[in-house]
Amino acid sequence: MIEEGRALFLQIAESVEDAIIDGSLAEEAQAPSTNELAAFYRINPATAAKGVAMLTDKGVLYKRRGIGMFVAPGARELLMNERRTAFADRFVEPLLAEARKLGLGPEDLEQLIRDRAGAHVATTTEGNAR
Repeated sequence: MIEEGRALFLQIAESVEDAIIDGSLAEEAQAPSTNELAAFYRINPATAAKGVAMLTDKGVLYKRRGIGMFVAPGARELLMNERRTAFADRFVEPLLAEARKLGLGPEDLEQLIRDRAGAHVATTTEGNAR
């Protein structure tokens, strides 16, 4: 699960974020401790602590003294907004730039996406039927 070439603390933070986004770690739920994360990923606890600190600084986690770290209220929405923005920057902006070069308008792009999504659903359904 650990990716070579990416900072471990970023991967730890992203893993906790993913759990919050997919709902497996609910708001106000206790988050894994740095020691639990370190043991699970077989890394130095200081590295896990750096990932947790990043999430705390971002307002995703908060500390209850003597109890542990918890998911902050509104954390899921904060992360969803952050990821939507990153998705638009990484994928939508280049898509729009290329569409302009090709003379494609919004309706053309919408149709291309619908066609591809339909083809993907059909392929996935056929694969599951086998």
